Amino acid sequence: MMRVTVARQDEPSSESDAVISPFAQTTSTVRPGDPKHHGSWPLWIVSVVLVVVILGNAGYFGFKYLTNPYRTLEPFSADHYLADFQPLMGGKFRADFKVQADLGWKENVGRLMAFTAANDTRSILVLIPPKLSGVFFTKGQTYEISLEVGEGGLIYADSCDKE
Repeated sequence: MMRVTVARQDEPSSESDAVISPFAQTTSTVRPGDPKHHGSWPLWIVSVVLVVVILGNAGYFGFKYLTNPYRTLEPFSADHYLADFQPLMGGKFRADFKVQADLGWKENVGRLMAFTAANDTRSILVLIPPKLSGVFFTKGQTYEISLEVGEGGLIYADSCDKE
């Protein structure tokens, strides 16, 4: 009978046949942790403060925009109104008006005010109802006004806020 000898592959037959890792002769580039060195915490604090400031500003301006009652109204065009008020009748608008003059007050009717629109010197008359009698108008001040063009082209203020 014949005997066959088989060498196992997991045991090298000599030192020259051994597999050596390519990383066997390298040194680690990872620095061991130093308990005295905490260099990243200032970066984390600055990052957290920056994120809080950005989110705070976004929240403030978002809240200010969403709670603005005038944001859904169309802007008032003095040129269209003075050219022909008929198409604007019944419409609600927002306008930034500058106080020009107080033309008078009548009980249960309201106050008639003369305003000018931005970049326009022509006067626009607005009837301020008695429900807005708590608003004090000062000549030269700018107000954001929610208004409606009524019958005959008379403009009625629904609400107003000083800018």
